Amino acid sequence: MLYRLLFPLASRYAIFNVFRYITFRTAMAAVTALTVALLLGPAMIRWLRRQQIGQSIRAEGPKTHLAKAGTPTMGGLLILLAVGSATLLWMDLSNRFVWIALAALAGVGAVGFADDWVKVAKKRSLGLTGRGKLVPQFVMALAVAWAITEWASHGEFSTVITFPFLKKLLIPLGAFYIPFVALVVVGSSNAVNLTDGLDGLATGAVGIAAGTYAVLAYVTGNAVAAKYLQIPFIPQTGELAVFCGALVGACLGFLWFNCHPADVFMGDVGALPLGAAIAAVAVMIKQEVLLAIVGGLFVVEALSVIIQVASFKSTGKRVFKMAPLHHHFELLGWAESRVIIRFWILAILFAVLGLSTLKLR
Repeated sequence: MLYRLLFPLASRYAIFNVFRYITFRTAMAAVTALTVALLLGPAMIRWLRRQQIGQSIRAEGPKTHLAKAGTPTMGGLLILLAVGSATLLWMDLSNRFVWIALAALAGVGAVGFADDWVKVAKKRSLGLTGRGKLVPQFVMALAVAWAITEWASHGEFSTVITFPFLKKLLIPLGAFYIPFVALVVVGSSNAVNLTDGLDGLATGAVGIAAGTYAVLAYVTGNAVAAKYLQIPFIPQTGELAVFCGALVGACLGFLWFNCHPADVFMGDVGALPLGAAIAAVAVMIKQEVLLAIVGGLFVVEALSVIIQVASFKSTGKRVFKMAPLHHHFELLGWAESRVIIRFWILAILFAVLGLSTLKLR
């Protein structure tokens, strides 16, 4: 919005020329989202308390978590508000890719809101049924996939998948690309949700992944940088860096209240859409497979649940003391803050590894 209003003034006042730079608007989107989250956070936490929107704790979970019962949840609404307002202020409103990212955030956020609302209304740790959650997620993901391939790119979006480290390995999916994108979006959404089990763990990890994809989006939308790095050049996707910057700022702002011991939890209304939004960005810049590396922490957490369930159903034995993986280390005696910080370190390492693939091709 500010880009549309103020950049035309650059012909008369040179200072407004900065609005044409994606890097400037990305930084400002991050600062704006951070400021919105910090300013509105206390009021939202008070409102959640007044509405008695508190977290229900699983009885089979770590006993140390029982003290968290009643902590305000659904704080992810603050993240959505911060990201949405910052992105709309600093984006190029004519860019369809960013609108898709915002739609993915809002659409899957609605699913997360419904899931959280059922938990709060029924005072239990389980919300929607598995089918009740997955079906609307897939509907939203398929809509996002169609919008990317048809609406944003006018039917000319490449359905070829590229792989990190393997420059010559290209797999054209054709008609199977839309279902593939839906799987990526839903998988990422639920992987982030599974990671959201400790104070600030998912918030920090999402911020790290979003910062990484801000860099990737910028170079993908820059013809010179894309050619130099030998990655696909996709016009207009550089604007997605603004959206990713807003994600980083919102996560940092929310982390102010969500760090251990948390004053508020993000809930599914935050975790589900954040995973979906990052996946949508990954698809739009043709770095779908790289998401498995950049979001390696989320992959590890999801795999720990899959392994645990498969092992228990097939052998009656558990591989981990508890899944997702962060609970396993809690039950080994690690302090919650130690688990969180060490997992953040892993998230940073995965992000650096992801960025290194830009040169290792």
